[in-house]
This record gives sequence, C-alpha cells and structure tokens, in this order.
Amino acid sequence: MFEPIDIAVKRLAHAGDLPLPSYETGGSAGMDVRAAEATTIAAGDRGLVGTGFAFAIPEGFEVQVRPRSGLALKKGISVLNSPGTIDSDYRGEIKVILANLGSEEFVIARGDRIAQIVVAPVQRGNLVEVSELDDTKRGAGGFGSTGI
Repeated sequence: MFEPIDIAVKRLAHAGDLPLPSYETGGSAGMDVRAAEATTIAAGDRGLVGTGFAFAIPEGFEVQVRPRSGLALKKGISVLNSPGTIDSDYRGEIKVILANLGSEEFVIARGDRIAQIVVAPVQRGNLVEVSELDDTKRGAGGFGSTGI
C-alpha cells in the first residue's frame, strides 16, 4: 500500500465554512467534494459547479474527478468528462462539470456532495515514431471486435 501524499489546499473566500474534501469511510478510494454554490441543472443539461478550493498537487500525481454512484443511480447525475483530470500545475478552483442525464431538474444546495476525487500517480510516456508496428493477434480490430 502506498503512503498518502500531502496536497496543499487553499480555501477560497466562497468556500466559507465548508469542510475540506474527505473520505467518508476508511475504505473509500475517493474523497467527496461539495458544492460551494447553489444551482439547478435542467434535465438533459450540464453545469459547472465550484467547490471553493484550489489544490497544489505534487508533480507526478493527478487528481481524478469522478461521479458519485448514488447520484448516478438515483438522479442520473454524472461527471461529464469522467474521469476529469486535475493536473499538478493547475492552481485554480476545483470545479466539476456535472451532466444531468435524468428526466427531472437537479437542484444543488450549497454543501451538497456532488462528486468524488481520487489521487493517482501519473506515468508519462515518450512517443517514438516508427514505420511499422509489431503484429498482435488482435491487430487493428477495435470497437467490439473481441466479442460482446
């Protein structure tokens, strides 16, 4: 198991007394983040919701923004670019792009848990241009080519 890393967090003025993002249980992979503002997202629409916090993520890591399963199942609410990536050099407010895939408007109150964030290591790659790629059994087959 990896040791937790320290992530510097700046509380922005509109975060007020909101709690820091946190793990709800000892086995939680993600920390819940809350809305720093009240808003409503119409059915079939999307909205950008601020959390009131900014992070300084250490180099070599990212923070992924993911949907909360309960909101997805019960209300049809998802994170549109899931998982959203917060890069280590970003210092602005953490905001969540929510999509309302449900049939009713979704009302968000300030302080509601709207998404979860997961800290993850980043492995960078070097692209090496070649004239041919090695052969594999699958080849260029994609988009369901391996079966249902």
